[in-house]
Amino acid sequence: MKAHDGMYIGGEWRPARGRDTITVVNPADEQVVGHVPAGGAGDVDDAVRAARAALPGWAATPPAERAARIAALRDVLAARQDEIAETVTAELGSPLPLSRSVHAALPVAVAGSYAELAASYAFEETLGNSTVLHEPIGVVGAITPWNYPLHQIVAKVAPALAAGCAVVLKPAEDTPLTAQLFAEAVHEAGLPAGVFNLVTGLGPVAGQALAEHEGVDLVSFTGSTAVGARIGAVASAAVKRVALELGGKSANVILPGADLARAVNVGVANVMANSGQTCSAWTRMLVDAERYEEAVALAAAAFAKYVPGERIGPVVNAKQRARVRSYIEKGVEEGARLVVGGLEAPMERGYYVSPTLFADVTPGMTVAQEEIFGPVLCVLRYEDVEDALRIANGTVYGLAGAVWAADDAEAVAFARRMDTGQVDINGGRFNPLAPFGGYKRSGVGRELGPHGLAEYLQTKSLQL
Repeated sequence: MKAHDGMYIGGEWRPARGRDTITVVNPADEQVVGHVPAGGAGDVDDAVRAARAALPGWAATPPAERAARIAALRDVLAARQDEIAETVTAELGSPLPLSRSVHAALPVAVAGSYAELAASYAFEETLGNSTVLHEPIGVVGAITPWNYPLHQIVAKVAPALAAGCAVVLKPAEDTPLTAQLFAEAVHEAGLPAGVFNLVTGLGPVAGQALAEHEGVDLVSFTGSTAVGARIGAVASAAVKRVALELGGKSANVILPGADLARAVNVGVANVMANSGQTCSAWTRMLVDAERYEEAVALAAAAFAKYVPGERIGPVVNAKQRARVRSYIEKGVEEGARLVVGGLEAPMERGYYVSPTLFADVTPGMTVAQEEIFGPVLCVLRYEDVEDALRIANGTVYGLAGAVWAADDAEAVAFARRMDTGQVDINGGRFNPLAPFGGYKRSGVGRELGPHGLAEYLQTKSLQL
């Protein structure tokens, strides 16, 4: 797609207030693919004002009509999936098959789920002599990341629209073209002017202005725990609600008796997806001591399938590449056994990182505690089930995880004791209606399904 040189505000593309721009680079070949305006506080203020003007009418729109508009948006996104996939590949560098199957297809499913929920959700209920109303929170400031650019936009904007809120979106500066394409889809779907607004810009400038704006009632942010904490502090000063989906260091626990080959292969695929740039990735594989070396060998064989430039893409930019490499270096320094990969660049051009497998990782090592956000897997040894639980729960994060066992009941019993927000049991498939979000420093609030819709509602009770 051709980049827009303005902001989508009040139902139209408007020139940015300033002249600063953001250069968008394809991380696979380091070529420039476009330029977008770098908005500032003035652009954010314009967008918030447009959202506030549109809010009363949209909030008063019957849920069935809101559902119809979201369904129309879903249909536009579905019709433009090829363009979406090509755009994501151009600015994120992901292989085109992944862009088609995940980056373009998943947002269509999520938008569809909210079209259905908007029509069926109980926005009113009766409790005794009270009528309880679930009303839109107001104007939502949505700040989204680059790793799943369209999915993260839809996972915030669709439930906010279903709730009757108006939205101002500030997307990640690495992937703004996908956000512009989404704004085009909103316009084509016929949403009322001002219900959705887009401001491209840098996080410390436009993002901070959006989080601080007195006209914003809720800030929904996905990104690092450090930035999420700063947004939470800004919002709390204004007694403003937040929804924060932050970092993770999820455990893939393979209990004795589980199908080891399947658990290892699925676990490696989970970590390699999107070049390891997934907050919920199972980056710690926990295996009992008796089968530990067999698991490491199986993982090493699985890694051979992920060829950089073919099945696995680059990381998003040079800064992220340097960050991931620094963790690999740290792992070696702290005594982890490097089985596959390392610091050597796998490609002459592009921000590629060699898929890296560490064995003999202990729970206290940096690579076992901190989020790396790259194609790096750590395999840890445990002595018994209680030791496995201690290791699985032994980080500041609690976003996701997996458990494998000889039978589902054993795996569920273990999963119930994990301090994490979502656990896959014996390869359980993805459910777009299941709440997604974290315990501990992995965040506040939930996304997806009815729980994701509830984040954008406030409650009023009427007594008769």
